Amino acid sequence: MERTTLDFWFGAFVLAGFAALLVLALKVGNLGAETPSSTYRVQARFDNIGGLKVRAPVRSAGVLVGRVAEIRFDNDRFQASVTLALDARYGFPKDTSASILTSGLLGEQYIGLDAGGDDKKLADGDRITLTQSAIVLERLIGQFLFNKAQEDAAPSK
Repeated sequence: MERTTLDFWFGAFVLAGFAALLVLALKVGNLGAETPSSTYRVQARFDNIGGLKVRAPVRSAGVLVGRVAEIRFDNDRFQASVTLALDARYGFPKDTSASILTSGLLGEQYIGLDAGGDDKKLADGDRITLTQSAIVLERLIGQFLFNKAQEDAAPSK
């Protein structure tokens, strides 16, 4: 009887551990994040989205105001078209700008919104026209090395 009780508690402990790992994995992957009940969708076009993913956060002043709902490639303009699902509690002016930013040096990418000063608000289906693409670290390093090689190759006076 004592062995059965010990096996029961050991099994319960293992199941609780698996449940904790599942919750942690959902939190890290943004899959368990609550979605606001009422949202409106706006579009933004970027030349380069870097490693931006669907369900990435959309932040304004550090506050989570929405999520990336969809990413498509616009075959006519050769740009990435990103659909943002913004929480209806937050109204942004029509001249709001969107930038793709990175949390920390090598962290996840998110979209940062900077509110403008227009009196009219963004509505469902509107487009954010002022955008800034992601900064690609490899491209910056390559440009730096290229410029350094150009300086070294130039004859000194």
